[in-house]
Amino acid sequence: MSRIPATFQRLQAQRRKALIPYLTAGFPQADCTPALMHALVQGGADIIELGVPFSDPMADGPVIQQAGERALRAGVGLAQVLAMVRAFRAHDPHTPVVLMGYANPVERYQIKHGAGAFARDAAAAGVDGVLIVDYPPEECQDFAAALKAQGLDLIFLLAPTSSEARMAEVGRVASGYVYYVSLKGVTGAGHLDTAAVEAMLPRIRRHVHIPVGVGFGIRDAASACAVGRSADAVVIGTRLIQLLDAAAPGQAEAVARAFMAELRLALDGMEGNRG
Repeated sequence: MSRIPATFQRLQAQRRKALIPYLTAGFPQADCTPALMHALVQGGADIIELGVPFSDPMADGPVIQQAGERALRAGVGLAQVLAMVRAFRAHDPHTPVVLMGYANPVERYQIKHGAGAFARDAAAAGVDGVLIVDYPPEECQDFAAALKAQGLDLIFLLAPTSSEARMAEVGRVASGYVYYVSLKGVTGAGHLDTAAVEAMLPRIRRHVHIPVGVGFGIRDAASACAVGRSADAVVIGTRLIQLLDAAAPGQAEAVARAFMAELRLALDGMEGNRG
């Protein structure tokens, strides 16, 4: 079993919401990621989604696209991302890490290293879960079995346009948590409609019996709390990438830590949570 279920169980017992930052591996510099991951945890992150840079990220808006392009130009691929997780895990055996990315890098890795190599090597590096944006639940039985054999969770996206049938299929296959995309569009686009999110989550929970995280469109403490009132987890990516991009030289870790602390304080202070 991965570290993800135990993390949600602990948070539920503490009446707290999970805070899940998304970080593009290798951004803003190729060698900064393990230190940034530690800074996020120090600020209050419960789970880290680590983006695998990819040249055609269909779900990502311009901010995360540009972060991925810079990481790719710096030579960061899937093998380097796994090395970053190993470096992080050397000093943090507890915080779950989820790789988020696309099918092409995974399939290229397996062509080079052999069938099942990705799941094997990800587990050995200390990865807990995998979210592959373009692997639909109906077409990834072998991949799901390989991950399960290594104790890794397979996380799926649901969107405002997801049908009841798709929710049911995701509920059947997913483990760890399900990521609900709060907006129609790419990351960082549009404005968060919290009323629509609150209306959608009960529909999802009729089919999905694991925690539900919500992301896309969350930018600050207010929007995090608005989502946290109904979701089990709050996922924030684009705003974090923007802050890291704007950070003064040598200040990225401090910026990441402070941003997480601001969100953590707000989420823990919500009515119904611990004060």
